[in-house]
Amino acid sequence: MRILHLTPGTGTFHCGSCLRDTALIKGLRVRGHDAMMAPLYLPLVNDREAASPELPVRVGGISLYLQQKLPWTRHLPRAFHRWLNKPERLRSAARLMGMTRAKDLGEMALGALVGEKGPQWPEWRRLLDWIKTEAKPDVISLSNSLLIGLCPAIERDLGIPVVVSLQGEDSFLDTLIAPYRGQAWEAMRVNARHVTRFIAPSKYYAGVMSARLDAPAEKMAVVYNGIDANSFGTADPDPNWPVVGYFARMIHGKGLTTLVDAFIELSKRNRVPRLKLKIGGAKTPADEKYVAGLERKLAEAGCEQKVEWHPNLSFADKLKFFRNLTVLSVPATYGEAFGLYLLEAMASGVPVVQPDHGAFPEIIGMTGCGVLCRPDDPSALADALENLLLDDHAREQMTNRGIQGVRSEFSVARMAERFEEVLMAARERTVPAGVHEHSGA
Repeated sequence: MRILHLTPGTGTFHCGSCLRDTALIKGLRVRGHDAMMAPLYLPLVNDREAASPELPVRVGGISLYLQQKLPWTRHLPRAFHRWLNKPERLRSAARLMGMTRAKDLGEMALGALVGEKGPQWPEWRRLLDWIKTEAKPDVISLSNSLLIGLCPAIERDLGIPVVVSLQGEDSFLDTLIAPYRGQAWEAMRVNARHVTRFIAPSKYYAGVMSARLDAPAEKMAVVYNGIDANSFGTADPDPNWPVVGYFARMIHGKGLTTLVDAFIELSKRNRVPRLKLKIGGAKTPADEKYVAGLERKLAEAGCEQKVEWHPNLSFADKLKFFRNLTVLSVPATYGEAFGLYLLEAMASGVPVVQPDHGAFPEIIGMTGCGVLCRPDDPSALADALENLLLDDHAREQMTNRGIQGVRSEFSVARMAERFEEVLMAARERTVPAGVHEHSGA
């Protein structure tokens, strides 16, 4: 089967969606499919080798922005747009992330979602022409539902089935300012009617998005994300220097403020001597001010010497990061659709402490490698971390269960196999028998 997977790039930093997409395409190729991954907006950034290094950015973020803000630029020669969308220029544009006004963000998101009715459509139309004349896939896979504005035209003009992955888009759309938030959700619901199948990374998120998109349950399938667990060695932290880790983008929404507050409380209690905090993950220029505020808070509490910051790590450095952890916590403030960092920690034998919401109970329940606590409560998080840090036997049991659970339930091979079933069913317009169907319950 010839598969075209369209995924937005970030240009400068690693993201969970990009890592999942790269692993997925490689897994589908192993299964014998002719799978391609075409980047959109900005170049892809992976902490390992790319899945499809031969494919350039098909829809450039600079051209889209200009066509949204200055519609007359759509009439400029294609050579000009190709010049704008050279990888080095796109990466330079990516470094300006965070300078975009809330109004611009809303306009750009809505411009993509309204599809043919929006000023960005000439650029998207060229993508569809390329798909029809050159790519010629049997099925199209969209990395996230923010690309769903393409679906009506694909259905009408190309007749190719479209599978759309759901990867936490609600947390982005809900932060848009009015009136863009409401208009964007309405466009999502309209376009959802033209999607062949949706793929959610958890039962939790399938339920959330089925309701918010007014999508029938039979359109929803659950395919858990997977990682190459063999790449992760078993953690071996110094028992004399216990370490709490955090590995996600350094933003408030991922719960970094909650974790810092919990760590300060743990330091004051001093029941876990010599405790350290290691913070790793993506950091963009837009995150600098927030991180600086946390650094000041830690300094005022006398904890700055107990904390290490490790932004934008390579894959090799990420492996070293996890091997030095005692426990990991990414106490997101919203209902996370999945959380790839949990699998990376568990594959390393690192137990996790997470808030009792979103997909976290589901993942921890399947692996037995962690505990849950009350959300958005630094004291509750401090209690859960302290109890686990002081219980060596419980951590050892979780380590063994976590490594086995990731290998059996969350491998790349398992993800690719389940994804393949959905793609083949979409091609035949049938319901796959081997993949969990969201019941709506």
